[in-house]
Amino acid sequence: MKKLLILCAVFISTAAFSQTNKEDVDMIQALYGKEKKAIVAEFIELEGAQKDAFWTLYDEYEAKRKDLGKKRYSILESYAKNYATLDDATTSDLIKQISSLGMETDKLIITYHKKLEKAASVKAAAQFFQLEVYFLDIVRITILENIPFIGELK
Repeated sequence: MKKLLILCAVFISTAAFSQTNKEDVDMIQALYGKEKKAIVAEFIELEGAQKDAFWTLYDEYEAKRKDLGKKRYSILESYAKNYATLDDATTSDLIKQISSLGMETDKLIITYHKKLEKAASVKAAAQFFQLEVYFLDIVRITILENIPFIGELK
């Protein structure tokens, strides 16, 4: 009975990650980006040329962030598909991929923080940094709360 429950849990987590195809990921990210942009607009007060410069760079940043989101989804999908048969090599590879993605994401935020300092203002750039780290942490926590830990389901 215990093995059946574990098998069902693995199947459900795999199915949840596998249901979404590329178009669904694009749609979800586009919706999230739009909602997120509205939140950013409410939080960061900008005027005139600062406003134009900020939003131009922000849109550029969002396009790159969404690409990283697709990578994250791909890694999670691989984790879900391979969960029941994770060996040392696969586990190590997944950790390397997610670590690399984390560093890439942090680097992207820092890069755009610097660009926004120059193009808009130090305050707007700092607010951007705070919001992005906050949003990223929410995403990371949500993912961790919804996937089984390695070896949790036996």
